[in-house]
Amino acid sequence: MRIPLFKKLHAEGLVSDSALQKTEALELKPLLSLYWELRLLLYLGVLLLTGGLGILVYKNIDSIGHQAVLAFIALITAGSFYYCLRKKAPFSWEKISSPDPFFDYILLLGCLSLLIFLGYLQYEYDTFGDHYGLATFIPMMILFIAAYYFDHLGVLSLAITNLAAWAGIAITPLSILKTGNFADDHLIYTGIILAVILLLIARLTQQRRLKPHFETTYTNFGMHLFFIAALTGFFTHDTTYGLLWFLGLAVFAVYAYIQAMARQSFYFILVTVLYSYIALSALVVRLLSAVSDGSSGMVFLGLLYFILSALGTAVLLVRLNRQLKPHDSL
Repeated sequence: MRIPLFKKLHAEGLVSDSALQKTEALELKPLLSLYWELRLLLYLGVLLLTGGLGILVYKNIDSIGHQAVLAFIALITAGSFYYCLRKKAPFSWEKISSPDPFFDYILLLGCLSLLIFLGYLQYEYDTFGDHYGLATFIPMMILFIAAYYFDHLGVLSLAITNLAAWAGIAITPLSILKTGNFADDHLIYTGIILAVILLLIARLTQQRRLKPHFETTYTNFGMHLFFIAALTGFFTHDTTYGLLWFLGLAVFAVYAYIQAMARQSFYFILVTVLYSYIALSALVVRLLSAVSDGSSGMVFLGLLYFILSALGTAVLLVRLNRQLKPHDSL
């Protein structure tokens, strides 16, 4: 915008050659975008606000009163959803742009406030009694509806997290949860089943064009959940049963790698390689421990493996990143 003016001044002898060249260089330099930095600050603002409200309530609960706290949280929740209902764009199964810069953050504030409100009711008044599955099912359904109705990936992540909590509580016997034995087979199988369900939903979301941009979020949660559950099964079983878990993880890793290459996503390749490296390293340590006779040679062999395998993994990731960088997509 300034170049024509400076050229005119330069023709009249009012601007030197060096000044004109500097102006042209500045004009051609791309502008620095602060879009993601501002979004991060807004998200942190929402989280700090909800966290600050929790600390304020905790320190002043005796003087404020439970009813006043619940009313205040309910007011924030209702106000946030009222704003979003007034501002939202018409519903569509395709991606919808936010109507204004604050819409996404106010919706996230309303959903977090809703979770705090329901959690407060259960903690203080035992509203749901021993029906812990119901206490997680209700907010889960509200969050899924809000995620699709308002088209919000952050709320969808909250909904999937609540789905995992509901599945773990509803399917797993309560006695296991009370003892804190989170390595129990019930929880491992629940994680595997839920991961498969999430991956199937991701595939249907893309094929049926039902909010297709949600597919990445479902796939992300499904992959992490499957790998974590399979690793837990491998770590908690030392016999042949543990090797079956390792083989299952290896088969899924091959599938995940093929899918990641097909979609040209370095992120999913990174996730697959790291989880696979953890499983392979655990297997190597287990085999070395089984054949070890207490000699220093086995310790040296183990250290040599970790050095060489870490270097090999780093080189592999660097090459894959260079290969996929021109076409990389999450």
